[in-house]
Amino acid sequence: MQDIPTGCVSWLLELKGESNTHKSTMGAYLWFFLAFVHEATATFRPRQPSLCHVVQNNVYCNDMNLRTVPAQLPPDMHTLDLSRNLLQNLTQEVLAVYTSIHHLNLHSNKIQFIQPGLFRDMINLQELDLSKNYLDIFAMSKAEVGPLPTVKRLSLSGNGLYSGMTDYFLHDAPSLMNISLDGNSITKISKDTFSGSSALRNVDLHNNVILEIEEGAFESLADLSELDLSMNSITCITDFNLPQLKLLNLSRNSLESFQTVDSDFQYELLHLDLQENKIHYFPVLPKRNKLIYLDLSRNLMRSVNTTNLMEDALSASQNAHNDLPRLLYLDLSYNQIKSISASFFGGLGALEFLNLSNNCLESFSVDRNSPLNNLKILDLSFNALQNLSFEENTLRSLEELYLNGYVLGPIEPSIFRRLPRIRDLHLQQSYLTMCGSHHRLSPKGYRSQAGNCIFFSSIPTLSRLYLSGPGLQSVPQGAFHGTPLRVLDLSRNPGLDIHKNAFSGLEKSLTHLSLRENDLLALSTDLSLLSGLRDVDLSLNRLTALPLWNKESSIESLNLQSNSLVTLEYSTVLALEKTLKTLYLGSNPLSCCGNLQFLHMVQGSSLDIPDISSVTCRYTQSSEREEVAIASVQQERCETLDRKSLGIIIITITALVLIAVLVLFSKLCHPRRYRLTRSFKA
Repeated sequence: MQDIPTGCVSWLLELKGESNTHKSTMGAYLWFFLAFVHEATATFRPRQPSLCHVVQNNVYCNDMNLRTVPAQLPPDMHTLDLSRNLLQNLTQEVLAVYTSIHHLNLHSNKIQFIQPGLFRDMINLQELDLSKNYLDIFAMSKAEVGPLPTVKRLSLSGNGLYSGMTDYFLHDAPSLMNISLDGNSITKISKDTFSGSSALRNVDLHNNVILEIEEGAFESLADLSELDLSMNSITCITDFNLPQLKLLNLSRNSLESFQTVDSDFQYELLHLDLQENKIHYFPVLPKRNKLIYLDLSRNLMRSVNTTNLMEDALSASQNAHNDLPRLLYLDLSYNQIKSISASFFGGLGALEFLNLSNNCLESFSVDRNSPLNNLKILDLSFNALQNLSFEENTLRSLEELYLNGYVLGPIEPSIFRRLPRIRDLHLQQSYLTMCGSHHRLSPKGYRSQAGNCIFFSSIPTLSRLYLSGPGLQSVPQGAFHGTPLRVLDLSRNPGLDIHKNAFSGLEKSLTHLSLRENDLLALSTDLSLLSGLRDVDLSLNRLTALPLWNKESSIESLNLQSNSLVTLEYSTVLALEKTLKTLYLGSNPLSCCGNLQFLHMVQGSSLDIPDISSVTCRYTQSSEREEVAIASVQQERCETLDRKSLGIIIITITALVLIAVLVLFSKLCHPRRYRLTRSFKA
């Protein structure tokens, strides 16, 4: 095991840093005196009559700008909500009489004084929310709130409390099970902080500035099962020794290491979150554990070793710390891991989710002896992979594979055919070439023709394929034959060449197709042949016309935004009209008068055009070429413009005819003048 960093002590641990000093005692007494005077004068002011909303035994007085608790509240109420008001002081006169209250919500007021002993007689009170007030002012007086005999849930979040102040609220809370202290300024947890709340099960301390946790601070809490220490300044954990804990969140700290005490004791820990720290080595976990969730993403790990020794030199005792027989979820993304040996997965036989994305992996192979046969989701996106291979009869449970940003090197063309249950393939921003129906495999499984291509055909379980680019240049004939895709994303591949028979075999299965942002001038394939198609995205291309639909369409949603469409063929509109429910059409140079039939359909049907406010058309015959909203198009204006255009055409034709007659007449007269001239000269 690696050396313990300087400044660390046993769990829960001494950490680098110093706790903040308290405010001066004189200042604290001054605040207490002012609060007392304010409350004393308040007794002479009339209390506001109740204008609260009452539902059965629940009373809601929230968001009413109240400065005091209203009078004449129902004496038998179970819930009283006074949140988001202007209350400053809580006294027995205004609250203690309501002994039937189970839930009291005082969230987001300006409370800075609580009369000691206020909650002693509220014997039914189980939930008390004092979050987002000014309880740090009260705590400066060093007065204790008094017993909370029946309270099970208490929130002190967002009160500006710092080290030692929580003691004044928790010193006598024998029934307390859940405490929320998040969003304060606590720097130190002492061994006495929770001594008066020994029944605690859930402690939330996230978003503080915790630097130091005294040894034994949580060990007295025999029932503690959930501990949230995320978003603090903890630098290391040594000798972790809370075997009863089930959930531990240490994310977004400054942890450099995590080590468990060397023990054969059974730990109940199920969920361990260590993401966004500065961990260099794989944590030393309990030998006997029940972990099912482990998140180590966004750290500084260069390997999966538990020390700085070379992985091949690890001893059996060190490996034993990483036996995780029940682990289902492991996230190692956003680290600097260069390699992972097959032996690492030896103790991970139950693993279902593995995320290795955004690392520096150069190779990843799964052979027949791999224990990853329960793996359902594998993410290898954005690595430096030069070698990727899956042997036959491996990854038999894999359903989702992520290879985003993968520049595929030498790879078996039928690699995805070897995944018997693959359902989703994510290859966004990957550079690859697709094999078509004319490609054949050699007896050894490699393509017999030149070029690197990958087969996406004959994968009977694959239903979703994401190939958004850039990186894909063409979709050949029969590229998906024998693969019953439901979702196909080919977007963001500028200049993509799609063969007219590229989608053959998808006629009945394909429901969602995205060809967004491909710089397409025209569609060479007949989408009307895809009888199951429901959602089509053709936005951000350069289409000047839609292809003719030869059959009735089943499309329900069509996105044509940001193209070069001037007119929409009416036959295509009729084919779409019966099923189309949603149409995106903005940012196209539509002609008003050239699309009257379509515009009438839009104005008279229930078709939803979410971007209708940006859909305009042009009266192209008008000299101004102004743009108008499609909902404002008037057929009469088109007819007027048509008549004007017809008159112009008639005048133009008449003028051309007259010019032609004059030209012909001049040619006929020219020879006669020539003969007369010659006769005169003779």
